[in-house]
Amino acid sequence: MSKRDYYTVLDVPRNAPEADIKKAYRRLAMKLHPDRNPGDKTAEEQFKEVKEAYEVLSDSRKRAVYDQHGHAGVDAQRNAGGGGGFNPGEAFGDIFGDVFGDIFGGGRRGGRSQVFRGADLRYELELDLNQAVFGAAVEIEIPKLTECETCHGSGAAKGHSPVECDTCHGSGQVRVSQGFFQLQQTCPRCRGSGKIVKNPCDTCLGQGRIRRTKKLSVKIPPGVDTGDRVRLTGEGEAGRNGGPPGDLYVEMRVREHDIFQRDGENLSCEVPVSFATATLGGSIIVPTLDGHVSLKVPPETQSGKVFRLRDKGVKPVRGGARGDLFCKVMVETPVKLTDEQKELLKQFDASIRGNEAHHAPREGSFFDGVKRFFTGAGA
Repeated sequence: MSKRDYYTVLDVPRNAPEADIKKAYRRLAMKLHPDRNPGDKTAEEQFKEVKEAYEVLSDSRKRAVYDQHGHAGVDAQRNAGGGGGFNPGEAFGDIFGDVFGDIFGGGRRGGRSQVFRGADLRYELELDLNQAVFGAAVEIEIPKLTECETCHGSGAAKGHSPVECDTCHGSGQVRVSQGFFQLQQTCPRCRGSGKIVKNPCDTCLGQGRIRRTKKLSVKIPPGVDTGDRVRLTGEGEAGRNGGPPGDLYVEMRVREHDIFQRDGENLSCEVPVSFATATLGGSIIVPTLDGHVSLKVPPETQSGKVFRLRDKGVKPVRGGARGDLFCKVMVETPVKLTDEQKELLKQFDASIRGNEAHHAPREGSFFDGVKRFFTGAGA
């Protein structure tokens, strides 16, 4: 029976790059391997066909001969140079050697001891509103694993050095066979370092790292808000086996303010106003983050009216225009009145009764609506 075209066998175009050919081979080999298809002669023959196609198309010289002369050229080359027998176990091992070698950092071509980057750390920093708006330098204390100063991270006592691991022979990797799988994983004895400590350091007990509390000064940029983070490169935990340290992420949490509420770049506050000022108009003093300013209240101002003070908010940390301050007027009801004051208020109230539509339009329209509701007028 004539052989099928190798590109058809692997289901790739004739101009397919080497990576696509390898990917197609892995997919088909895993699907057709005899261990996955016991007793299936068809699958076994297809697996051999896939293996043969891959052996040719993955080799640039063989592929060039095949592209020019087809199967005849490959057969002639094989007869001239000799060839080995087919070993499905070895072929499938090649697949998993490549796959798991990529995952575990080693490979069937020779492993190497591993280094480990230190863990990143997170610190929640509470700020006052003023610190968040204008920026500040804050000192914090961080407990973390740092390199042992006695052994300089080696873990060995003074005058000694780590020795080659007798389990992985210094590679930091071991191979484990499970059926037709051959996996490469970190050596459990040396934890990937390729070395073991026989004479441990008295300070760190062979770990190479010790827990210390370090003081750091954190520069808070102006305009930060709750949830923003500042990264301090290299201020995380120390790495292992010569690996780099991790980073420290300082996350902001802005405390609630007694006066202001913040919404992004804008601020808001409630400002109490006397009944007389709200009625007759006048000026009131309003606090801002930059100091006090005078706000003009027009006559007949109702409780709940909001005044906008431009550029009195927050300048965003990521740039842009400064926000505004929104002042909500709250008309304050007088308390602890004297008898004389109460009498004067009664006289004032009586003077406007009967003409609510003119002096108290909201009150008049409200009660008119209530009357219509109960009498059914306008229904």
